Amino acid sequence: MVKTIGIIAIKGGVGKTTIAASLASDLANHYNQKVLLVDGNYSAPNLGLHMDIIEPSKTIHHVLDKRANIKSAIHKKFGVDVIPGSYVYSKSVNPLKLKDRLRKIKYDYDFVILDSSPSLNDEILSAILASDSLFVVTTPDYPTISCSIHAANLSLEKGKPIKGIIINKIRDPDYEISLKEIEESTNIPVVARIPDDKTAVKSLFTRIPVSIYNRNSPFSKEISRLNAALTGQKEKRSFLEKIFPKHFRKEQVNRQLLKESFYTSSFD
Repeated sequence: MVKTIGIIAIKGGVGKTTIAASLASDLANHYNQKVLLVDGNYSAPNLGLHMDIIEPSKTIHHVLDKRANIKSAIHKKFGVDVIPGSYVYSKSVNPLKLKDRLRKIKYDYDFVILDSSPSLNDEILSAILASDSLFVVTTPDYPTISCSIHAANLSLEKGKPIKGIIINKIRDPDYEISLKEIEESTNIPVVARIPDDKTAVKSLFTRIPVSIYNRNSPFSKEISRLNAALTGQKEKRSFLEKIFPKHFRKEQVNRQLLKESFYTSSFD
């Protein structure tokens, strides 16, 4: 059954689109899943740049505006079906039509991954309403966590609780908010902790998703661990974990719980 996952954040610069592109590419190439990746950031779309789609002829804007059939807006890249946004679309569109447009093709896929707008408006609401499950991306600092709490509250208001938090760009834990503090302030489990990885910068420069550019980077490995939970597969353990099998990080425990709940949830 198809699983539609929204990747949200109410703050730019946290790496939301990088994560959405990498999740989708990793699912397709390393977990043998059929994946549709959609740009839901209509005001400032850039998913195409992450997926090396520079001049799309048909986009999600054309689909929402009924100027194109949704299948004609699909671009195949890195094993993923991608519906990018238009960088130059001048007409206004109704973001809240996204769920209805996706209904026509979503059942052709194992996963639909929705990137979203970082603005607290109908654009982010469209991704929330079109998703079965939501993950919020944050960096471990107070301003971003505050925005993440707003995202969580909005999702709860719409009956779409967030399944987990992805902490990105961890640089110096001594001067950043801890996993425990984040979970206590948001009441949401942390399911991935991603270090600030230069590979992400290099992959964007080459327009290749991180999980394809370097599968063995710290960024890619954590994305893969999360995808193991999303696909119901066993997470690969590190050398230390094989020696000390009881040594589990909190996010690993959370991923195991996510895996169990993910497959008892109902999906549209």
